[in-house]
Amino acid sequence: MDIVSTARAHGGTQGVYRHASAATGTDMTFAVFVPDHAPGATLPVVWYLSGLTCTHANVMDKGEYRRACADLGLILVAPDTSPRGEDVADDPAGAYDFGLGAGFYVDATEAPYAAHYRMWSYVTDELPALIGSAFPADMARQSIMGHSMGGHGALTIGLTFPERFRAVSAFAPIVAPSQVPWGEKALGGYMGQDRAAWRRHDAVALIEDGARVPALLVDQGDADQFLREQLRPELLADACAAAGIGLTLRMQGGYDHSYFFVSTFMADQLGWHAARLR
Repeated sequence: MDIVSTARAHGGTQGVYRHASAATGTDMTFAVFVPDHAPGATLPVVWYLSGLTCTHANVMDKGEYRRACADLGLILVAPDTSPRGEDVADDPAGAYDFGLGAGFYVDATEAPYAAHYRMWSYVTDELPALIGSAFPADMARQSIMGHSMGGHGALTIGLTFPERFRAVSAFAPIVAPSQVPWGEKALGGYMGQDRAAWRRHDAVALIEDGARVPALLVDQGDADQFLREQLRPELLADACAAAGIGLTLRMQGGYDHSYFFVSTFMADQLGWHAARLR
């Protein structure tokens, strides 16, 4: 692991790191904020997964999480959203919603994407092992959150590994990718057209198929330009109601899809996580 940069902030250290990933076959960059702590102590870990077109830097630069993480004693880890490099396949038309910056947190099975697009394995296996070995992280106390495509990733990973993640939340998540254009394009392109295989990467389908967590928290702006076509939080609400999952869905008046929205409710969501990580 190479140190790209470090900086002091809010009584902690914001670092950016790079390593050679076996999962993706590329170099991967990620950000970690570590609050100051007693020697030998370990801190709970919150994973933050970013959305379409993003890197680790979007939440690091605009998410406004460091003061809350320092006050609450939380490590925050922000991975990249896809493999990158000259030999990494991109969308043939250069679209923003597939390929580079749009890994959708799945392991691709379709050529040419299967060679490198293994973000599920990277985020759920390889990077946690690195974080646990290289940082003062209490890996028995983890939670996960994300925005948009990253909200989709947080929900599906949290529902798949409920024993690992004590809290799961999202900002404006894609809750049912099998039923919206962004998800149909990504899941079809990475995994082929067998829709049955998509279900384990669809939060609503996972709940329908028996996945359970005690509670979910979702913040959604009601002025979000993607609300009706791509996000459809009502589908998650219906699935949670049928399954008996305690969903807190907060429709936030006047807020859009941007980091102005995410940063506004970041500290509140982190507090919700901290209460469950104690």
